[in-house]
Amino acid sequence: MRAILDTNVLISAILSRRGSPARLVLAWQAGAFELVVSPALLAELARALAYPKIARLVPSADAEAYVAWIARSAVLAADPVGAPSIRSADPDDDYLVALAMAERAVLVSGDAHLTVLADRLPVRIPADFLALLDEPRS
Repeated sequence: MRAILDTNVLISAILSRRGSPARLVLAWQAGAFELVVSPALLAELARALAYPKIARLVPSADAEAYVAWIARSAVLAADPVGAPSIRSADPDDDYLVALAMAERAVLVSGDAHLTVLADRLPVRIPADFLALLDEPRS
């Protein structure tokens, strides 16, 4: 199974080692799914980790190492070109929708602009994606 973890999930994973986002990163490390990223997602992650309220909690060296580790360890896909056929209410999230569609991946996010698309696109909140990973496969 392939998945794209929204930047809010990746940031939550580094901020708290106990929640579903952190457990998802551990599941990825254990081989439970393939993590797919793109240059735009990595750039957004680096930018968000530098925001003052997050930078107070995550030192810049740790943030840089985290982004580099994800870039090195995940499947790097090209950024999709053009708008996706399914659009988010937040145009800034459309690249994630396009990436999930192009890569045939589950999009994992806590963003309501994305989770509302679950009837048209495989979008899951972190806890639901963890439960999906735990389901027996036939």
